[in-house]
Amino acid sequence: MSMPAPLSPDPVPARLHPVDPPASHDDATDPADWAAVAAAAARDGSTALDMTSQLRYARDIVRIEGQALLNLSRRLNGNLCLAVTALFDCRSSVIVTGMGKAGLIGQKIAATLASTGTRSHFLHPAEAFHGDLGRIHRDDVVLLLSQSGETDEVTQLLPSLAQLGVTTIAITGKATSTLGHAASIVLELGPLQEACALGLAPSTSTTAMLAVGDALALVTSRMRNFQPADFARFHPGGSLGRQLSRVDDFMRPLDECRVAEENQTVREVLQRRRVAARRSGAIMITDAGGRLTGFFTDSDLARLFESRRNEALDGPIGEVMTADPVTVPVGAMISDALDILAERKISELPVLDPDGKTVGLVDITDLLARGLDVGERRAASSPAAAAAPEADRPTAAPRSSVPRPNFLDEMHGRAAENA
Repeated sequence: MSMPAPLSPDPVPARLHPVDPPASHDDATDPADWAAVAAAAARDGSTALDMTSQLRYARDIVRIEGQALLNLSRRLNGNLCLAVTALFDCRSSVIVTGMGKAGLIGQKIAATLASTGTRSHFLHPAEAFHGDLGRIHRDDVVLLLSQSGETDEVTQLLPSLAQLGVTTIAITGKATSTLGHAASIVLELGPLQEACALGLAPSTSTTAMLAVGDALALVTSRMRNFQPADFARFHPGGSLGRQLSRVDDFMRPLDECRVAEENQTVREVLQRRRVAARRSGAIMITDAGGRLTGFFTDSDLARLFESRRNEALDGPIGEVMTADPVTVPVGAMISDALDILAERKISELPVLDPDGKTVGLVDITDLLARGLDVGERRAASSPAAAAAPEADRPTAAPRSSVPRPNFLDEMHGRAAENA
C-alpha cells in the first residue's frame, strides 16, 4: 500500500508576500499607464496589487503632488503680494468659500488664517446663495476656491459680491475662467495633473490650493509680526496650548511655597516651614528684602544624611543651601522652564520678579498633573538619547514612574520628634 502524498501548505496570495521596494523611480509605473493597469485588473476580475505595485503607485502620487507644488512655487507672482496686502489691510473678516473638496480645503485655510492672526470664517456657497450672503460686510475680503473656475455654486455668488463691493481673491486653475475674470485678484494654479489613476479625483489640485492658502496665511501672519505669545492666546487648550503657556499659569504662588532665611537652622525650617497645601521638595532661602539667595532641596538633605553630617541640622541653612540656584523669570514660557528642568535634571525651579524677589515655584509634580510631557523632555535631553538612533530613543515615562522622593516632609516628622 502506497503512502498518501504529504499535503502541501495552502498557497498564500501574492499580494500578502512582503516585497522589497524598488531601488529607484526608474522602474516605477508611469501614471499615464494607470488606466490600462486598472482595465487589465478588471478583465482579470481582480483589483489586487502586490506590494511592489502599491509602493510604486503611492510614491508616484506623492511625487506628482510634490512636483506640482515645486512648479506652483515658480508660478507665484505679484498677484500673491496683492492678495497678502488685501488680507493684511482687511478691516473686517476674511470670508472663505468653496464647494466640495475645494470647500473642505477652504475650511482648513480659514482655520489657519484665524489661528495665525487674521480673523476668518468659512461660508458655504450654497448657504450663502440662500440668505447667508447677509454675513458678508463690505469691508470683508472674500477668498473663493474653484479648480475649474466654473463651479455653479461659486460663480452664482459673483454678481452679489460685486454689488457689495468687496475685494475678491480667486484661487483657481485658470485665470480665464468665469471666476478668474470676475475676481479682483487671481492666484492661478495653472495646469495640474490629478494624482488619481483616473485623473478625476481632486488630489493634486486640492494640495495646490492648500499650499497657496498656507502661503497667504503665513506671509500675512509674518507681516503682522505674529509671535509665540499671540499664538498661545489663540491656542489655550490641549498640549500645544499648555506648551505655549507662561510659568505664571503653572507655578505655585508664594503663599504655598516653603520660604526661609539664611540664619535659621535646618531643623527649625523643617519644623516650622511646612506647608500643608501641597507637598514640595524644596525650600527657597531669601534675604530680608525677599530676594532669593539660595535653595535647599530634598537632595541636599539626603546628602547631609549620606555624609553623616547630622550636626548640620542644627546649623544655619545658609551654610548647606545651594547658593545662586538656577531660576526662571516671571512671565517666561513654560516650555523654557521645561527645558531647564530637563537639561539640569532638577524637579523644582524658583520663579523671580525683575527685582530678584521670589514670586512662586515651578514644581515638576504640578506639571505632570497638568499633562505636560516632562518625562519625554528628560529622556530626549540625555546624552545617550541624543546619540541613539531614533528608533532606540527612550519614550516618555509614565507619570507614575517618574521618581519624586520627598525627604523634607519625612524629615519634618523626624525633626519634630528629636526637638
